[in-house]
Amino acid sequence: MTDKTGSNGAAKTRQFARPLAQLAPYLLRYRGMVAAALFFLALAAATTLALPLAVRRMIDHGFNDADRGFINDYFGMLIVIAVVLALASSLRYYYVINIGERIVSDLRREVFAQVTRLSPAFFDVNQSGEIVSRLTADTAQIKSAFGATASQALRNAILCLGAIGMMIYTSPGLSILVIAAIPIIVFPLVAFGRSVRKRSRFAQDTLADASAFASETIGATRTVQSYNGEAAAAARFGDAVERAYHAARGATKARAVLTGVAIMLVFGSVVAVLWVGAQSVLNGTMSAGTLGQFLLYSVIAAGALGSLSEVWGELSQAGGAAERLIELLREVPAIRSPEEPTALPEPPQGRIDLHDVHFAYPSNPTRSSLKGLSFSVSPGETVAIVGPSGAGKSTVFSLLLRYYDPVSGTINLDGTDIRTVDLQALRSRIAIVPQDVTIFAASLQDNIAFGKPGATREEVRAAAAAAQAAEFIERLDDGYDTKAGERGITLSGGQRQRLAIARAILKDAPVLLLDEATSALDAESETLVQKALDGLMRNRTTIVIAHRLATVLKADRILVVDDGRIVEQGTHQSLIQHGGLYAKLARLQFENGAQHFSVAAK
Repeated sequence: MTDKTGSNGAAKTRQFARPLAQLAPYLLRYRGMVAAALFFLALAAATTLALPLAVRRMIDHGFNDADRGFINDYFGMLIVIAVVLALASSLRYYYVINIGERIVSDLRREVFAQVTRLSPAFFDVNQSGEIVSRLTADTAQIKSAFGATASQALRNAILCLGAIGMMIYTSPGLSILVIAAIPIIVFPLVAFGRSVRKRSRFAQDTLADASAFASETIGATRTVQSYNGEAAAAARFGDAVERAYHAARGATKARAVLTGVAIMLVFGSVVAVLWVGAQSVLNGTMSAGTLGQFLLYSVIAAGALGSLSEVWGELSQAGGAAERLIELLREVPAIRSPEEPTALPEPPQGRIDLHDVHFAYPSNPTRSSLKGLSFSVSPGETVAIVGPSGAGKSTVFSLLLRYYDPVSGTINLDGTDIRTVDLQALRSRIAIVPQDVTIFAASLQDNIAFGKPGATREEVRAAAAAAQAAEFIERLDDGYDTKAGERGITLSGGQRQRLAIARAILKDAPVLLLDEATSALDAESETLVQKALDGLMRNRTTIVIAHRLATVLKADRILVVDDGRIVEQGTHQSLIQHGGLYAKLARLQFENGAQHFSVAAK
């Protein structure tokens, strides 16, 4: 959200309030709790404002034996007021903190749901660690704002306004002097508050950068250690943390100046007004009790304003956090379902048609990955795509899953343009076994069931058996309840691949995409994985990014892609006889003595 320089204090106040005000719908969901919090907050403030009245009566009535009963009654009333104040403050705290926790839970849930809906193009230019920082650090700041900070702000505002009202009631003359000093106090708060919000936003952005690097490095700990990069990584993170510290120090300095200026102005004004009141008592135009009452109300009002200066700074920080969260919530996915989607034909067949597809990644729009690509895959057919690194093979998968849309050209599934289809309906008909398998830090049961949420244990077992994974799972102490560890770090490459195949089997989609599913596996793992793939590919339309010769040999057709175009197509034998790019790649492989068709995936 871009800052705009206001011409007056009111404009600046609106600018400060706008980010937090945009979170009002979350607050309005819990009107009952908000009403209860406001009631007890007002009750606590009212009991606090009642105390100076009792002090005035006691001072003016005097302290002597004749008034002993009167004084006892007043002190008894003060005890009642103290009990009411304690109960009201306790319940206020309960409701206010509960509201903060509830709002942040909703906010985190909705921001996370929004992030999962964003297109891959968004993540091409945004770091995941920075997004996680918004989900954690920024929402914690919001929780503080809608919890304790907002409660203190309202309480101090009520106390300040109530005390000013009682000051006017007690001594209109002295109150005029106090009211005249308010603009001198408020305007610096508004001006400094805007500076604090800008500095706080910068500090939060800097901390998010440090968090993003930490997340990335921790996820690659083995790589860091294998290259003895611990010192370099620690130094880089240290620099990032130091930048975050200096940014936070700038925000803290602004808040400190804000607090100091506010307190100086507030209590300087109180001292000046009380000096005038003391002269009135000496002249006999005001009683000592009245001055004492006015003094207490002045202290309450001054203390409330002083606290507001600190609360203002915290709300300014929360405003910066709210801006960052709102940016995520308002991010519009580049790829989304049409408002009136076209239904895919039933039953599904699995026919795929690409016609004159041109595509360049949004992060690098000047370099075309696909240049007029056209091909068709019949239902139940297996087609392999091979070619050198950067030829555009994996891009085909990204477009079929509609992670991106073509710059031009069309992609049809069962005769329907996939851009006109609901995204969930499209992706429900496609299963993918990637080269870089994603395994979650959950149980093996949950990892397989990710292909079909709500799947029973029997369905998961059947899928694992079909994927040649049941044997190694059942040898584990906890079986299907074994935790895979972050990114499946406790599993071998072959085991992770078989879990991915089990996940795809459980999904039971008519179209199957295999992205180098047997790359970098040892011979035994390759045999098991290939056996699982043979079962998975049966009666399904399959597109394979080929790496292993065995997969290529079994394909009905092989498409050879180079520089975003199909340069050759045919069977293994016909392409070898043709003597083109495919034959050259195969010859290089065999000359190296390998039994693999070593063609890079991307």
